[in-house]
Amino acid sequence: MPEVTIGSLDVELNRKDIKNLHISVLPPDGRVRVSAPLKLTETAIRTAVVHRLPWIKRQQHNFANQLRESAREFVSGETHYLWGKRYRLEVIERFGKHEIKLSGNRLRMYVRNGTTLEKRTELLNSYYRQEVKLKLPMLLELWGQNLGVRPSSYLVRKMRTKWGSCNQNQKRILINSELAKKPSDCLEFVVLHEIAHLLERHHNDRFVALLDKNMPQWPEVKALLNKLPVHFD
Repeated sequence: MPEVTIGSLDVELNRKDIKNLHISVLPPDGRVRVSAPLKLTETAIRTAVVHRLPWIKRQQHNFANQLRESAREFVSGETHYLWGKRYRLEVIERFGKHEIKLSGNRLRMYVRNGTTLEKRTELLNSYYRQEVKLKLPMLLELWGQNLGVRPSSYLVRKMRTKWGSCNQNQKRILINSELAKKPSDCLEFVVLHEIAHLLERHHNDRFVALLDKNMPQWPEVKALLNKLPVHFD
């Protein structure tokens, strides 16, 4: 993706067949990506980025100050998170299927002898994905009923740059499985956020009003989500 320099910013510029310009600040390092309509002039793009510069700097500051998890080795004694709580990982080698079970303050990972780091990583990622899937139907029903609109389909997967996304045209939402590490309120906020996008594509006053009406405490929940430890591979 080509880069342009705007002021002190190095910006990834992606020209697409879209109607409006979109500016994104991406984790974990706060790089800036601009998706711009094909016919939009470079001067107009630069003006838009400069206009949003205070917001961009705030987002980059948040990422810079966000806690990071240490590199995972998936051995006994490591700390891992589930729904905002810390658990000690206990790796148990045995014959039989690979699985993870919650027991008291421990996450027990049952694996066969010689299981690789890659396979252990996949096992925990799958566990997080299933945990999110268990909570989603109730939340989708709740907020779909409150807002009067429901997604036609949804998908849970691990994502690097977003907690969730919404395809308004297809009414499909995508939820990040990494939310299983955060308090349940964070997942609920992301679900509400994406369902609200089925009614309003942009983060404008109407969109904010939808959040304010349905979850008045959403700024606090969003701040909590942004402050908690994160790990992007």
